[in-house]
Amino acid sequence: MDPEAIPNFLAEQRDAAPVDLQHIFLTFEDQWERKLWHELTDSLVQYFANEESQPQRLPIFNTFILSFADKINQLKLVSLGLRASTQCKDDQDRLTFLTALASKVDKPPSQDAYIYAVVEVASVKLRLSDASSARKDLDRAESILDTFDSVETVVHAAFYRVNADYYQVQASFAAYYKNALLYLACIDINTALSPAEQQTRAYNLSIAALVSDSIYNFGELLLHPILNSLTQNPPNPHAWLRDLLFAFNRGDLAAYDVLSDNLARDPLLREHRLFLYQKISLAALTETVFKRPPHDRAMTFAAISQETKVRPDEIEHLIMKALSLGLLRGSIDQVAEVARINWVQPKVLERSQIDGMRLRLKEWDNSVNNLGHWIEGVGKDVWAA
Repeated sequence: MDPEAIPNFLAEQRDAAPVDLQHIFLTFEDQWERKLWHELTDSLVQYFANEESQPQRLPIFNTFILSFADKINQLKLVSLGLRASTQCKDDQDRLTFLTALASKVDKPPSQDAYIYAVVEVASVKLRLSDASSARKDLDRAESILDTFDSVETVVHAAFYRVNADYYQVQASFAAYYKNALLYLACIDINTALSPAEQQTRAYNLSIAALVSDSIYNFGELLLHPILNSLTQNPPNPHAWLRDLLFAFNRGDLAAYDVLSDNLARDPLLREHRLFLYQKISLAALTETVFKRPPHDRAMTFAAISQETKVRPDEIEHLIMKALSLGLLRGSIDQVAEVARINWVQPKVLERSQIDGMRLRLKEWDNSVNNLGHWIEGVGKDVWAA
């Protein structure tokens, strides 16, 4: 290579850069000449993070960074490559670029960087409607991840984000819900996601939680701050969705009836309307059981119908469904039309539900005190002896 090639290239890029960023290219050249690879990498990361660097990212990466790519942290190399890839002309060009980048870092010492690159390859393939090939990339990334004792959070975040995107495309709601929440656990939502992105993620998570036939406990989502994005900048068009989730959590059929007109706003909710009614009915059943003290959970079908507002002819099937899903444990006396419940699935409690527990604890405390006074009164001669 011509020894003047890199200095000449940096000079050209300096002249093309915004005036307030031109001095950074002198830093690049100085650090490159002194072989300060760590410092040069950090300078490049800082420059690429500047929005004004966008037009220059791709030529700087292809001509400058690749000339010393083997000498720098491979994870940061991929990070720079991902920022550069945003300037590719289309997804097909981006796929070629990222595939070459993944191949470059596919070495035993840099498997974390390889995973980081290959999941972004999978992300582009998803956008190109090549889901089967994307799944193979994600499975390969997951098999390598499983061999690590620890890995940078940014790698896990990228994997869970793209894995969630795949399951969303496949309409696999429970898997999407799980991976999307794992992704959120790996990032600071206030810095990694814009307000619009937070709202989109919260909306998609809420829809997945509601229409999934295996998610009956929304605790992780209800406690996550991302759900608050649905109520920001009022009047927010999606605020009803947050209210609907909390109605499901407390099994509030009356609130569901009020909010159900909004179901037509979303195609998935509209399609699953009958299932959603069954799901809220199950939530109403578990809430009815939860409100009762453990010694008073033998309930007639009529009592359950009255408390849940579910039709009497649907109660037996509803209880059987709850038992089969593991939401309740107990038995049914079909002749006497009585359900005896001895366990209810734990869930996140709202303030009113916590207050109900407080009242039950007070009742329990009073009953223990009354029992103590009774024993003391009846057996005082024994105590005296």
